[in-house]
Amino acid sequence: MRGGYAVSGRTARGGRWVTAAVVLAVVPWAVWCAVRLAGAERGFPLVPALAFTPYAAATAVVPLAFALLLRRWRTAAAAAAVALGLASAVVPRAVAAADAPGPQGPELRVLTLNMFYGEADPEAVVDLVRAEDADVLSLQEVTPRAVDRLADAGLGRLLGHGIDESAEGAMGGAIYARYPLKAADRPPDEHFPNPRARLTVPGGAAVEVVAAHTVPPYAADLVGPWTDTVGALPPATPDGPLRVIAGDLNATLDHAALRDVIATGYVDAADTTGDGWRATWPVDRSVPGLAIDHVLVDRRAGVERVGVSEVPGTDHRAVLAVLRLPPA
Repeated sequence: MRGGYAVSGRTARGGRWVTAAVVLAVVPWAVWCAVRLAGAERGFPLVPALAFTPYAAATAVVPLAFALLLRRWRTAAAAAAVALGLASAVVPRAVAAADAPGPQGPELRVLTLNMFYGEADPEAVVDLVRAEDADVLSLQEVTPRAVDRLADAGLGRLLGHGIDESAEGAMGGAIYARYPLKAADRPPDEHFPNPRARLTVPGGAAVEVVAAHTVPPYAADLVGPWTDTVGALPPATPDGPLRVIAGDLNATLDHAALRDVIATGYVDAADTTGDGWRATWPVDRSVPGLAIDHVLVDRRAGVERVGVSEVPGTDHRAVLAVLRLPPA
């Protein structure tokens, strides 16, 4: 009793204004969760913001703790549901898929790197190809000068076949491989070039490799082109050639547009091996790290390992995916 009046646990911690503050604290995470689970990101800034969903999930305990501390039980229950919803979206990519009998064909080691306007150290790139025994190298933002520097560093001695669509600035793409390459048909590129090439690994199924690069959605006027370029990524072809998309997709698994592409018949290599949280950009951590470089693999192939490596001169990390192909 205080002054003849009983004080409840609720009023001892404030009143309606505190309750309103607790509810308002939950709202941003609740909206984020709803947008992510519904795949409803549209326009700017929602599209780039959704890339940071793992960080939203990690901090979703803050409003929950706030509500529990102030004994707002119903709000705490809502905050817990929001935290679980965000966790359900991001936790699975840190868990390796259950082992299952996979294809028994040959191995294919695919390496992808955004060369940052061609400035990646060519000797470091060639050293990485050698160290990882890569069979295929997919490059984005590769310039004619970078192609010459890679040749001088000895790339041709390791990967003797190539399709060069290099260009100045960020507009170039290229594919290099240990095995002969044949350029594959593709629709006209509206923005970045996305070279496609087919190769055959001895004893394995034929593979089409796409060196993909999509528009980064960092400004309002780029979200439309980003949507177009992600949507233009070729779907998987379960009844046709086995396809691998390797490159800087400027999207994470929290973007519905990328999940729609995967749903056509791909798996994300890093997601399959439990490495889906490993950031690939930016190296300098000017913003929290994001996994925007991917290797998408036809579900008929197996994914045995994924590795991420830093390369001097570029703000992207290289991604290696070790695949197991179906036999020929």
